[in-house]
Amino acid sequence: MDKLQQVISLFDKRATLYQERHMDVSRYHASFDLFCNSIPEQGAAVLEIACGPGNITRYLLQQRPDFHLLGIDLAPNMLELAHTNNPQAAFQLMDARDISRLGKTFEGIMCGFCLPYLSREGAEKLIADAAGLLTPGGVLYISTMEDEYAKSGFFHTDGNDEFYMYYHEAGYLENALKENGFELIALQREQYPAADGSNTTDLILIARR
Repeated sequence: MDKLQQVISLFDKRATLYQERHMDVSRYHASFDLFCNSIPEQGAAVLEIACGPGNITRYLLQQRPDFHLLGIDLAPNMLELAHTNNPQAAFQLMDARDISRLGKTFEGIMCGFCLPYLSREGAEKLIADAAGLLTPGGVLYISTMEDEYAKSGFFHTDGNDEFYMYYHEAGYLENALKENGFELIALQREQYPAADGSNTTDLILIARR
């Protein structure tokens, strides 16, 4: 089982618990609002990558009920919860690494905390694939956990399940955005208290194609 498949299996098993813990996305409302406000088109098509139980989906559609939103994820139980929480949106079982196969374009792409489960190469490919799916002026939102890439490794849940998580660095993500024709709208950092009492840094990048 590769590292991503291990994560998918874990999220599928813990989908309900994840929903209980993470449906409140209020700490990210300001950046989500900036994403929404950066897409002026009414009825804009929006792709959400790794939508989970639809926690971000729900907030986006509360702010912009005109969005035609497609959420993708690889955990079937997450998709079931996302559909229940957002019956007005569409959902599809799909790997974030395969979005170039969608064959449609979008005015916005939301990618909330998918990158911690993609390697540097995978993250750079996702940015390139997103550029190919966005209409001119389209907006990409990426959030991840920032630290030295070399600190990536295996971690354990409170239930002692093991999974591999990647840290990412702003520098090479910004370079990938620039190389793919994006203009940075915002770069934000938020300190997030971890369960062990330490702080992690959430990195948010919003860019226009």
